Amino acid sequence: MNPKKEKIIETFQLPKDVCLGALRVTLTGNSEAWIENYRGILEYTGTMILLQGKKCQVCFEGTRLSIDYYTNEDMKISGHITCVRYQ
Repeated sequence: MNPKKEKIIETFQLPKDVCLGALRVTLTGNSEAWIENYRGILEYTGTMILLQGKKCQVCFEGTRLSIDYYTNEDMKISGHITCVRYQ
């Protein structure tokens, strides 16, 4: 990331997810995840969902995983989430 851009964002206390396009993952216990700013779905099974972000990938592992809702900007995953891994 550009150090000057990061310094400006920190100085003005701007939200990094909006300014840098970073993934935002919000978990509700281990049964729901809301993801914002993802770029695409790379793999989707009942035990693993792999998403592409701007600069990284995020992988949800568990059982009975499903994508309940998605748009070009956000999605909701439900099921029994046992692991969230950034790659």
